Amino acid sequence: MVIVFALVALAVLAVVAGLHWYVWRRLVRDTTRGPGPARRAGTAVFVAGPVLMIGALAAERAGAPFWLQRTLAWPGFLWMALALYLLLAVLATEALRPLLARRTTPPSDAPSRNGVASPADAPIPDPVDSPSGRPSLDSVGSPSGVPSRDGVAAPADAPIPDAVASSVGGSSPDAVGSLVDGPSGDAVGSPPGRPSPDAVGSPPGHPSPDPVASPPGHPSPDPVASPPGHPSPDPVASPPGHPSPDPVASPPGHPSPDPVASPPGRPSRGTGVQGAEPPGVGTGVPGAQGPTRRLVVSRLLAGAATTAAVATVGHGTYGVLKGPRVKRVTVPLAKLPRAAHGFRIAVVSDIHLGPVLGRGFAQRVVDTVNATRPDLIAVVGDLVDGSVKDLGPAAAPLARLSARHGAYFVTGNHEYFSGVEQWIEEVRDLGLHPLQNARTELPYFDLAGVNDVQGESEGQGPDFARALSDRDPARACVLLAHQPVQIHEAVRHGVDLQLSGHTHGGQLWPGSLLAAAANPTVAGLDRYGDTQLYVSRGAGAWGPPTRVGAPSDVTVIELAAKRA
Repeated sequence: MVIVFALVALAVLAVVAGLHWYVWRRLVRDTTRGPGPARRAGTAVFVAGPVLMIGALAAERAGAPFWLQRTLAWPGFLWMALALYLLLAVLATEALRPLLARRTTPPSDAPSRNGVASPADAPIPDPVDSPSGRPSLDSVGSPSGVPSRDGVAAPADAPIPDAVASSVGGSSPDAVGSLVDGPSGDAVGSPPGRPSPDAVGSPPGHPSPDPVASPPGHPSPDPVASPPGHPSPDPVASPPGHPSPDPVASPPGHPSPDPVASPPGRPSRGTGVQGAEPPGVGTGVPGAQGPTRRLVVSRLLAGAATTAAVATVGHGTYGVLKGPRVKRVTVPLAKLPRAAHGFRIAVVSDIHLGPVLGRGFAQRVVDTVNATRPDLIAVVGDLVDGSVKDLGPAAAPLARLSARHGAYFVTGNHEYFSGVEQWIEEVRDLGLHPLQNARTELPYFDLAGVNDVQGESEGQGPDFARALSDRDPARACVLLAHQPVQIHEAVRHGVDLQLSGHTHGGQLWPGSLLAAAANPTVAGLDRYGDTQLYVSRGAGAWGPPTRVGAPSDVTVIELAAKRA
């Protein structure tokens, strides 16, 4: 048996570790570039969280010193709830991940060498408009009208060896190069007969939108060539002392805006030249410094998942700590006399006083119950998670519970983990009446109570025969039993109404699905034959002081008579 228990425990730990690794991967590893302070901090959280959670569980069950339980309980149990909703949120984002990745894909399926869409897929708009309405210097087409590979045109069937060509076959004023005289001394030019790989040259047969060279017979809009006798608007030649706006050549000390030639050590402003932009800025070059598409999507989804999980746990924790709300339910009983019509029973279950919920919480529960002015109070188990020595002061406010017909108590499964005999005596000292497989006759109906099924491990299990035998079957009977599964015995013994707790309504969604698989009723009023079952969600919380989808409550059951 010990080996089996050890194997089960190892399997559970492996599952917990695997789920934490998956959430860490999505929230930490996928959102950081590599080892660094952010990744180390996130990893530390995902290591400390589960360690504290397991420590809190072990300390409570092992009866560790109460100060240690309190130290571990808050961070450990809160991490339990947070880890659950981080997991659910990350799983929910998996469906969005491929959609966001597709939406952020560039429009071009074939980007150029520099990560910029080629002119064939996405034409580059003209940044400069010609005053005459003719095409600007940056967008003059070639005779064939087909743009080159790099977005700059060249004369048909002739590769341009240099960034700038003279329109008359002579040397340009900038001594950059000539169309006729062969390759210039410029670093951009290519050997004759071979197309230039840069933004200036284009393969033979592809027109170039080079603003410098124009087809023969057409006047060049290039400011380099001007009619004789007219001052050249060419920014290449400017009066001395004035900076040249020439995109080809600028005076020393001024950065050149030319996409072809720029001073050494300064990046070019053009977009058609390889290496024109710094790495990582608007490029798709591997090793870019800017965030990649995958990193941006991962951070967006991780932020949304974390925000949703933290908000959910925060709201659920606040709901528990502020105290239970009052819920009112009317239950008609066929055998209830007319005089008992409107009899109010305040049902309180699962307070779970312990290292997290203490004396202040107990006082809020007592105040809520007394405010309903009940005729009878029924505390249906799981009052505490700890010994009388540690939690006796926390339970002290229960002595102020007030009802006309008194307050009654039955054990829950957690009392058997906390020293049941001591707690039976403690609640009796606080003025509550324990019903241990016993029954009392009230003026209008019988009130019975049975031990929890966990008591069977100590030879103190439920005994319905002892609690319900020899009673008058004509009188209505209300049974206090902690777990809803005890309803089947209640039906066999002719009980009219069973009041239970135990399920917490699931406490943390989707825990309600698990609770529904283990209990006939998770919360609310149900009917089984002639017996009705009411299950309270409870006033407190076990483990995380958090509820999601199952708010805590104190239920006031108002009995209704069917007799005229």
